[in-house]
Amino acid sequence: MRILVSAVVLSCFVGLPCSAQTILKSEPLMLAPYEVAFVKDASCPSGKVLKVTGAIRGLHRRKACVALAGEQASLATATP
Repeated sequence: MRILVSAVVLSCFVGLPCSAQTILKSEPLMLAPYEVAFVKDASCPSGKVLKVTGAIRGLHRRKACVALAGEQASLATATP
């Protein structure tokens, strides 16, 4: 049991540096269910981006304006 818990904790620490998200310029046409995409557009106030969450067939996507952490925002401005 200890091995399982230590493996889960270790995987969390390994996955953290890769948690930065790419900010897109437009909303993607195809988005898998529960997949998240961040979009920089005029629908949200300055300092926030649109968080789009994919939905299963027949349901609408969830959209919300969210503020990103400083590390994520600085990485996103460097992407084309």
